[in-house]
Amino acid sequence: MSLRVEVFDDDEWADRVVDRWATVMRDAPASRLCLPTGETPVPVYAEAARRIDFTAATVFVLDEFDLPFGHLARCDSMLRRDFLDRLTALPAAIHLMNPAAPDPEAECRRYESVVEVGGLDLTLLGLGANGHLGLNEPGSTADAPARVVRLAPSTIEAASRYAQDAEPVIGMTLGMRSILASNAIWLLVAGAHKGEILDRTLNGPIGPDVPASFLRHHPNAVVLADRSAAEHLATPVA
Repeated sequence: MSLRVEVFDDDEWADRVVDRWATVMRDAPASRLCLPTGETPVPVYAEAARRIDFTAATVFVLDEFDLPFGHLARCDSMLRRDFLDRLTALPAAIHLMNPAAPDPEAECRRYESVVEVGGLDLTLLGLGANGHLGLNEPGSTADAPARVVRLAPSTIEAASRYAQDAEPVIGMTLGMRSILASNAIWLLVAGAHKGEILDRTLNGPIGPDVPASFLRHHPNAVVLADRSAAEHLATPVA
């Protein structure tokens, strides 16, 4: 199956993504949202916080690094800093992973069960440099559960951009199984540096080598890319 792609000019990308998100939240204000962190969604969150009412929504963080509570590079810290703290009023519920839990694998199972009770209406994703979604690193299967994962070197390197002393070796992630069960999925891709892995996601083999490729099996997934990310695709998108 192919994956639908929508491309926007770089300077309009965040606004156009938020236009879509505003429509979703107007029609379904109590949506259950799974949200990523990192650099890609920052401008989207800034604009969404200004324009959208999330007070009836439920938010799930997509993943978490095994870093001390309050660390600047932790996913919960980034979600608060880049999104939640910008809101006039917080969502009705916010669910986070706890990497300091006595039994991290049990914590992953607990988190997955909370997600599964009501499912996910919309999952926003960033595209990892190695094709990961959340912390579902290469080698992850389409039915992978929420779990503790060992991070790929490129993911550890990326974490260091969020804080100089960030060198997490392991993390926790919602699995591909839960991600692919979401009613709708938006893969946010921005920047020319994501062009090669976006091309592999869209046009390469579907399989664990590029976990993002599994989105091509989802009936309601879309790539929302800026022109810099899309301009070097093997099959250009208008």
